[in-house]
Amino acid sequence: MPQIKQAIKRVKTQEASRQRNISQKSDMRTTVKKFRAAAAAGADNAQDLYKEATRALDMAASKHLIHKNKAGRDKSRLAALLNK
Repeated sequence: MPQIKQAIKRVKTQEASRQRNISQKSDMRTTVKKFRAAAAAGADNAQDLYKEATRALDMAASKHLIHKNKAGRDKSRLAALLNK
């Protein structure tokens, strides 16, 4: 544990950021998994879930949780899955 006050505060804020990032990334993955499951089952709400999944990927990319190229690649793959 750091001794300097500023370093102690930095450790606390980093932990808070880490927890927030984990939570947001987990939510994004869950949304994508829901769409993939619906697309595989041929569910009626696949279009709505696709919209939610692409939004989640865009939000994650804008918050730098994932790289923007990964978001684009994943969105492209989801669109291909939707159109199959």
